[in-house]
Amino acid sequence: MFRKFLLVALACTISVANADDLKKAKPESVGMSSDRLELIKPYMQAYVDNDELAGVVTLIARKGKIVHFEEVGKLNLETGKKLKKDSLFRIYSMTKPIVTTAAMMLYEEGKFQLTDPVSMYLPAFKGVKVLVDGEEVDATHEFTIRELMSHTAGLTYGIFGNTEVDQAYRAALFEQTGGYKVATIEEMVNEIGEIPLQYQPGTKWVYSLSVDVLGRLIEVVSGQSLDVFLEERMFEPLDMDDTFFEVPKDKVKRFGTNHLRSKDGILTVMDRPENSAFANKVTFFSGGGGLVSTAMDYLRYSQMMLNGGELDGVRIVSPATIDLMTRNQLNEGVSSGFGERPGVAGTVGFGLGFGVATAAPKTGSGSKGEFNWGGAAGTVFWVDPEQELTAVLMVQMMRNPINLRAQFKALTYQAIVE
Repeated sequence: MFRKFLLVALACTISVANADDLKKAKPESVGMSSDRLELIKPYMQAYVDNDELAGVVTLIARKGKIVHFEEVGKLNLETGKKLKKDSLFRIYSMTKPIVTTAAMMLYEEGKFQLTDPVSMYLPAFKGVKVLVDGEEVDATHEFTIRELMSHTAGLTYGIFGNTEVDQAYRAALFEQTGGYKVATIEEMVNEIGEIPLQYQPGTKWVYSLSVDVLGRLIEVVSGQSLDVFLEERMFEPLDMDDTFFEVPKDKVKRFGTNHLRSKDGILTVMDRPENSAFANKVTFFSGGGGLVSTAMDYLRYSQMMLNGGELDGVRIVSPATIDLMTRNQLNEGVSSGFGERPGVAGTVGFGLGFGVATAAPKTGSGSKGEFNWGGAAGTVFWVDPEQELTAVLMVQMMRNPINLRAQFKALTYQAIVE
């Protein structure tokens, strides 16, 4: 009886401790400097004042406590409406870590093994060939779910290169205007299943539609559409109420313009909330880039990952699964293909769903074991387990010429004082 009482008491204690996750706290209480963190807002404001960015939200937590949460600039460049902390952002490829984590929930349930050929669940890829010097040859093996999650499956995106395979992807999937020809991820899988792989599975890291394919695998294995699975299994349990593929009509007022810089250097609107593909009927649930979210919602996901798969008493995955996801999954001799600048060789790898630091960076702040990813409109997040740190940057700027991510990272780490 005493043992049962002790276990109940311990469970209550843990629940209370977890309930304190992501509460605001004085930076000094978690080893950061208030004065140094105060450098971030005016730094970002200068870009807005110079008409280089419309607006920016920055959010930092250490040891589970929020120490910095600021916004500057406009939500809508045309109306002048101000950006707010709960503004909605197109997070594009920051969708990938979320969807990969969702797939790992099914892995934990024994629904598949990482070594399973993807064709076991998506027959469109059965017997797919590899294009080598213009000729289709047999694959050395059918690409696996692990290779899908780590962008080493042989797939491509079709938009970043001009190989024969890239050209075939563009012809099969994209309209001349840039929109998708296909209406669902099931249709996308069927289309690219007819196209040979760009390289032998496992031999290269090539950024690709892999996580869109993974989203379809989730649908087949779970028996639910990807949007419903994410809502029921991750967003609702984590109180991520502002993350979705389609912005609800009652939340469009918090959704702003997206931007790029014109040839003459002028900040220009390229997507408006009222006619955005993200705010109208969505049927293509892109696991690789389809979500809209807020800084706080994404921090909740990030903190869950830092906590070993749990937040506020809700467990999404196990610590063992987080460990598996954050290992470098690239085969020996395969470079990540991103971040490989002079002087940083050997410090960057790729796990299951995001980049991982295989060593402390040589050209910037950070720690070995950090995992991170960004989105096409300039957004970024990272989790640094060594420093017990999570951070999120939200901005809407395509092909951003400003190295805002590195600058925000330097401003974050300079505020750590113990």
